[in-house]
Amino acid sequence: MKDWFAFSWNDALAIVLTATGIYLAVIILTRICGKRSFSKMSSFDFAMTVAIGSIIATTVLSKSVSMYDGVIGLIGVYILQISLSYARRYSWVNALVDNPPLLLMNGSTILYENLKKARVTEADLRSKLREANVIALSEIKAVVFEATGDVSVLHTSDDTPLDDYLLQEVREK
Repeated sequence: MKDWFAFSWNDALAIVLTATGIYLAVIILTRICGKRSFSKMSSFDFAMTVAIGSIIATTVLSKSVSMYDGVIGLIGVYILQISLSYARRYSWVNALVDNPPLLLMNGSTILYENLKKARVTEADLRSKLREANVIALSEIKAVVFEATGDVSVLHTSDDTPLDDYLLQEVREK
């Protein structure tokens, strides 16, 4: 327990140098691999972000993991991200990795079974409608629970029809 409050200039310098090195490695790898590395477009993208954060934290604060080990771990995760992004061009890989979007409202009709499937409450739904500045349910064309976990509210105050393209791949049940 006495080690909890111990301070060493050598340890502090090692942490600063490791943090700088791993930070630079993330910047370089992100520049090489692209911003998609930190997007929120799929569940795998979310896992990538969590994995990178974990690698950074472990590398910076753990004496048992060297900066080189951390950089190798980062490179491995980035390679997995790039590989999977190319593999997702095949529909069977995409179906394996991503959850399809789910329709929560069709026009002003709430699809209660889909709310249950998505584990979204009516209170959550109302909150998202308010965030989207919906003032009347008649404005709503569709509400979609996206693969990322976000809720998209498609609405308009006029009678513009919803383009079918926007609901491609969205499950109704």
